[in-house]
Amino acid sequence: MTGVTESQFVIDDRITPRFRVHRSALADPAVFEAERRAIFDHSWLYVGHESEITSPYDFRTRRVGGRPVILLRDGDGSVRVFVNTCPHRGMQIETRAEGNGRFLKCFYHGWSFSTAGELVALPDEASYGENFDRHNLCLAQPAQVDSYRGFVFLSWSTSPGSLLDYLAGAADYLDLVADQSDTTMVVSGGTHLYAARANWKLLSENSYDGYHALTTHHRYLAMLKASGKDMARAFGAGVRTDASTVQGRALAWDLGHGHAVVGAPDRSRGQNFPLGRDFISASAAHAQAERYAHFAQAHGEDWAARMFGSRNVVIFPNLAIVDLGMGITIRTYDPLSADSMEITAWAIAPGEDHPELARMRRENFLTFWGPAGLATPDDIEALERCQQGYAARDAAPWTDISRGMVRANPLTTDELQMRTFWREWDRRMTGTIHPSEVAVSPRAGRVALPYDARVQSAGFR
Repeated sequence: MTGVTESQFVIDDRITPRFRVHRSALADPAVFEAERRAIFDHSWLYVGHESEITSPYDFRTRRVGGRPVILLRDGDGSVRVFVNTCPHRGMQIETRAEGNGRFLKCFYHGWSFSTAGELVALPDEASYGENFDRHNLCLAQPAQVDSYRGFVFLSWSTSPGSLLDYLAGAADYLDLVADQSDTTMVVSGGTHLYAARANWKLLSENSYDGYHALTTHHRYLAMLKASGKDMARAFGAGVRTDASTVQGRALAWDLGHGHAVVGAPDRSRGQNFPLGRDFISASAAHAQAERYAHFAQAHGEDWAARMFGSRNVVIFPNLAIVDLGMGITIRTYDPLSADSMEITAWAIAPGEDHPELARMRRENFLTFWGPAGLATPDDIEALERCQQGYAARDAAPWTDISRGMVRANPLTTDELQMRTFWREWDRRMTGTIHPSEVAVSPRAGRVALPYDARVQSAGFR
């Protein structure tokens, strides 16, 4: 057994056992400034999904790692990411959240750029003289841009290595989302954009915290029960929990590089939505059963059970993908200060979804995850109250994240996933190496066969 590893921020005691985080990590402006450089400048960060820019010249604007960017599809079909600032005087070139256009034109002085990032026109170019080199005035790009299964990432430096290596075991969980469609997964139109007066790391913790569900979300669970849902069946149907079948349990896994997941497979063959309302009709239930049978035949029963199960994944540092069967949300959170963040969330679903299943996903998504839903406001309230409590950090300086350290196979209601996050955060911030407390879940390398042909012609640059 490993002993005690500690830094100024983290005490990782495997003997007691006990895991504590100093609350200055969640409230000190100096820590916030340092982590912007140590973490956000040296990680792969999520930009968007390729389904958001399906046509040539489609674009979306985002803020990623504190910097404005443009995600677009070039005329040749390739996906590109540019820094949203004019090389002339620095103005943000595109202020719309989304649009389509063959050129990006700066409002300030009229400089125009192609969707390949090249400066193609500017007023009175002759004033710059014969040696003017417009090629040195192209739109800036991140150090690295790459895509995996339609999920587009960038890195502001080359230090994280390749995207696939960085994702490690988390790549399998992007596969579990992407494989739910024979054609393509599609991000729904519209975006949930809201803010919280809390440190961004609290939302990483919350996004896969199973411990708070019964207390914080009691109102939502009461609504499900009142709707006639059989709660005992919903949370226990068909999930094997004997000690010899660990893969059938609701567990937490360390995926490497600070990524972690909680979740469980579905052993009801597609008929169990634990956190969603029941099927709206017999035809919807039949459509779901047919989907399950189709994917079980295509990919095997075990992979289908994982696909139709539930999972809350956090890809370090600030991407959460929560798939509860009833719906899937992609969530990022951009830190604004030590005690505030901006949160962006999207819904993603199979492009060929049955109309009644698609309706169920939308309704469950809005009811549970919407900013005015029955769960998200509870979470934001909880996080903001935590942040308010940190004003007393001189008197109460430590947060305890020890739940489940005594288990060989931590459950979703334990806190292995948070400890995984904090160990990577502390390594980046202080250089302290905290060994994983469990075997890291490796990447199985499972990629859907229909994707193999598409990956050769994705046209990604």
